[in-house]
Amino acid sequence: MTLAEELEAFAAKGRATHSAERKAIYAKAAESIAASGILEKALRVGDQAPRFELPDASGQVVRLADLLETGPAIVSFYRGSWCPFCNLEVRALQRELDAVDAAGATLVAISPNQPDVSLGLIEEHEITFPVLSDQENTVAKQFNLVYEMEPGLVAHYREIDRNIDEMNGSDVWELPVPATYVIDRSGVIRYAFVDLNHRVRAEPADVVAAAAELTD
Repeated sequence: MTLAEELEAFAAKGRATHSAERKAIYAKAAESIAASGILEKALRVGDQAPRFELPDASGQVVRLADLLETGPAIVSFYRGSWCPFCNLEVRALQRELDAVDAAGATLVAISPNQPDVSLGLIEEHEITFPVLSDQENTVAKQFNLVYEMEPGLVAHYREIDRNIDEMNGSDVWELPVPATYVIDRSGVIRYAFVDLNHRVRAEPADVVAAAAELTD
């Protein structure tokens, strides 16, 4: 099953079970993101990627410059371990890790979650590639991916005890739009996938193929 099929199957369950009120909250939040202009602002193919450095779940600093010394880097921004669509994507990336290695690339995932929260995701889903903590969305903002959550959605998440502020260690309710980039050794973005719909993600096989083209 492809990642797209997994995501659609999970989304279908939500459409069948969510109340009309919950659907309305999500729809308003989607309208707010669309109005943010992120699709026009987000970094794209041909742009220079910011040379970021972030801690992984164990506190070890991972630098993009170091990753690019050996080949292209695949960088996946996700919303957090609380997001089931993100978890499906992270697991799908893990399944492609051998292919990533064969392509001569490295893979990292980035979210605003604190390191201990990311560690829980790593342990639960047996992730073996670096999962980095971008608290305050500092790096995601450099990629122009960050939006402020719509107040109605914030209230809904508080009501169901999905305390994103606590997981992110921040009073600001901001998230990155899920995005995947392939960056070549010179730091130039050669593949970019950004979609405002968090239920849609880059297909890992396509991402790996884009990375492999840079090492052929």
